[in-house]
Amino acid sequence: MDKKNIELRLHNNDTGSSEVQINTLTERINNLSKHFKNFKSDKHSSMGLVKAVNRRKKLLDYLKKNNLESYKNVINKLNLRK
Repeated sequence: MDKKNIELRLHNNDTGSSEVQINTLTERINNLSKHFKNFKSDKHSSMGLVKAVNRRKKLLDYLKKNNLESYKNVINKLNLRK
């Protein structure tokens, strides 16, 4: 399990909170970005990347609206541009 994921969990068995979901999506986005450096014409995976980015954006918007402190914490820990 990723160290950042452990830091963002609200309790020991937390797998569904917005913070953890954002972290998981960020890991997936980073892995897909590395994948595209080698396989530029992989259209199927590019659709998965777009979906992951859009889902993360929605979760970030939700977190910003409902829990601003947690939003700022996630942005800082994951080094996201916002």
